[in-house]
Amino acid sequence: MAAETARSTDNLPQQILDFLGSSNEFNSIQLAQQWNIDHQKLIGAIKSLQTNEGVLATKDVTEKRLELTSEGVQFANEGSPEFLVFEFIGVDGATQADIQKKPFGKIGMSKAMQFKWVSVDKGRVVRQTADVVDSTRKQLESLRIGSDDVSENEKKELKKRKLISEVNIKGLLVSKGDSFTTSIAKPEADLTPEMIASGSWKDKQFKKYNFESLGVVPSSGHLHPLMKVRSEFRQIFFSMGFSEMATNRYVESSFWNFDALFQPQQHPARDAHDTFFVSDPAISTKFPEDYLERVKTVHSKGGYGSAGYNYDWKLEEAQKNVLRTHTTAVSARQLYQLAQEGFRPSKLFSIDRVFRNETLDATHLAEFHQVEGVIAEKNLSLAHLIGIFTEFFKKLGITNLRFKPTYNPYTEPSMEIFAYHQGLAKWVEIGNSGMFRPEMLLPMGLPADVNVAGYGLSLERPTMIKYGINNIRDLFGSKIDLEVVYNTPICRLDK
Repeated sequence: MAAETARSTDNLPQQILDFLGSSNEFNSIQLAQQWNIDHQKLIGAIKSLQTNEGVLATKDVTEKRLELTSEGVQFANEGSPEFLVFEFIGVDGATQADIQKKPFGKIGMSKAMQFKWVSVDKGRVVRQTADVVDSTRKQLESLRIGSDDVSENEKKELKKRKLISEVNIKGLLVSKGDSFTTSIAKPEADLTPEMIASGSWKDKQFKKYNFESLGVVPSSGHLHPLMKVRSEFRQIFFSMGFSEMATNRYVESSFWNFDALFQPQQHPARDAHDTFFVSDPAISTKFPEDYLERVKTVHSKGGYGSAGYNYDWKLEEAQKNVLRTHTTAVSARQLYQLAQEGFRPSKLFSIDRVFRNETLDATHLAEFHQVEGVIAEKNLSLAHLIGIFTEFFKKLGITNLRFKPTYNPYTEPSMEIFAYHQGLAKWVEIGNSGMFRPEMLLPMGLPADVNVAGYGLSLERPTMIKYGINNIRDLFGSKIDLEVVYNTPICRLDK
């Protein structure tokens, strides 16, 4: 079939019906070529007509066709390399070095000499003929529009040069169906109350439901990357026999956040530049009175073998409400409850949000998540704590650990935990730990031979490392890209 000028695809289904009315049958591949339109558009129009039962009858057909490769398309659009070399050297010729600098130089030079279009004379490439025809380009253009004026030998040569390839094209052989008509009323998509009331539905044609259609993917919730890592951490704690503590107190009294931990009231961490104080309600008034007195005594006068801090401890300071600065306040409440109920060996953990008046930068926010583990057991030692660390971080995929002595107000001895970062080629701090001081534990009522070890790390840092995020503000806060939430994979920390 000879190709037409590209015809309009407006109302293509009606054009198909009109054509079939006069020809009885057509091959979709050949008709697309004849009409000079995209074959897939034609197939789409045929499929839309098939929703009208009995109008069309179709059979699958497959044809072998020659298609231009990406290089073949380039040569058809811009000219073959040999012709471009011929054009480049002009009547005065050109040096081989200048030709080789061109993208078409190497291939074009070889072919142009093979066709005897050019020759080399004293280092310069000169024309052997005054004019040439770019037959390669003409053959490619003919094959692109489906013309059959290219010989088999020419096709063989184009295949050899990898400018064309043979492909199988699937199409449809379309004929008239039992209910064929060239005039189709648009089927109704919905049955309306008005149609039922008037009875007009009896004379309407309705569009068939496609029960195999996948439909629109419903919108759904997505776990934030932090929550994915949090879930993995929780499973690790559970596998090691830990129980989760309730962490639903974002607002905490200074008593539980600081004083119960044997942190003095004049400590810099309790200043406004480090802590967010709550204005309403500004204070808490309900405390276990006997426990409060024991805490006051150990701060101001000492006790339990400690000299204390020897200062005038004030209830007004302990009553001030703050946004909790660490989840250790949760651990303090849980340990006090454990002492009142009768001590039993316990392994506890919490993962939740804490707040500090930090300067915001790429690695610090005013709110972040703290991961904390607490182990309470008789005669527990620092060696046991190191063993717990080793197993815990092994489950995170971290095996190369070091420990460094440090100072914490409410633990003694205390250790910072370091791991070797292969990417950075250096040791980086990944957590803090220590044995809670007797001045914190004994006023609670815990037995003297009970030791409590605690350790903590942030949730954000391992999440940033896991997902390759360099700025914490891209992970948490108002500037986060929601696509990050939608597309991050599940978290496997041991992989």
